[in-house]
Amino acid sequence: MTNATKTPATPETPGAAPAAAPELLLFLNAKVVSDAIQAAGCAVTPVEQDGVMRLHSASHGIGFQVLWGNPIGPGEFADMTLSCPLRVQGGTLPEGVLSAWHRSKRFARVAQHGDFVVLEMDVVAAGGVTPAHLALSLQLWTQMMGQFFLHLRNYRDAADAAGAAGSSGSPTADAVIAAPVSKEPASA
Repeated sequence: MTNATKTPATPETPGAAPAAAPELLLFLNAKVVSDAIQAAGCAVTPVEQDGVMRLHSASHGIGFQVLWGNPIGPGEFADMTLSCPLRVQGGTLPEGVLSAWHRSKRFARVAQHGDFVVLEMDVVAAGGVTPAHLALSLQLWTQMMGQFFLHLRNYRDAADAAGAAGSSGSPTADAVIAAPVSKEPASA
């Protein structure tokens, strides 16, 4: 008598066939990245500009955008940069705020360009990545955004506390970081 119910094969099962390799994304495009942004819990707005689909989104109430990297075909890219530009208003950043971020964090970098501070993170698909890896990269990005905003707030609070404690104070503690005015979607 044969058993009609089969036991699923597992790697530990002797004679079991190896599991199928996961599907790989060999390039990034607007559809795949939009899906990953939405999987990370954010709304996304595609905007076609000069024949290229641009993606805009937001996390923690602050907008970010997808900057496409190296093209490998029409609408297909080997990499991208997630970018969150923030305007510095009412002064300058406290000395050391950017270098303190780089000493304590990985994955996302920050740079100052004139009146803007830009948080960026690169995502590479060259050679192939799984959809789960891409989704995790977008989740990591939203976490990095939140940690950066907290870093700025805590750094400013520390500078304000030092000034109140009678030190010479920070002449730059009055700077305010604000998101550029945009029509970015709010995070979901």
